[in-house]
Amino acid sequence: MNKLVKIVNIKSDRKDEFMEGLQKTCLVFTIIGAIVWGIIGFFNFNLVEWLFGDSIITKIVYIIVGICGLINLGILFNHIQEK
Repeated sequence: MNKLVKIVNIKSDRKDEFMEGLQKTCLVFTIIGAIVWGIIGFFNFNLVEWLFGDSIITKIVYIIVGICGLINLGILFNHIQEK
């Protein structure tokens, strides 16, 4: 029985490490997105379009940042509910 508990704890630890990594990655993308929006607001210069042009890569970057923002929003409300 003790061996089973160790296996479950190892799997739980791996899941926690994965989720923490995902959260940090999403936070980095969200911060980068906020900086890009700040550059657009202050200087009327779109860094993403300047780097990638008007291509599918630009849209993918925007989609990734948007998804990361939604994940961070979920983390925010999950954290509030835990208290």
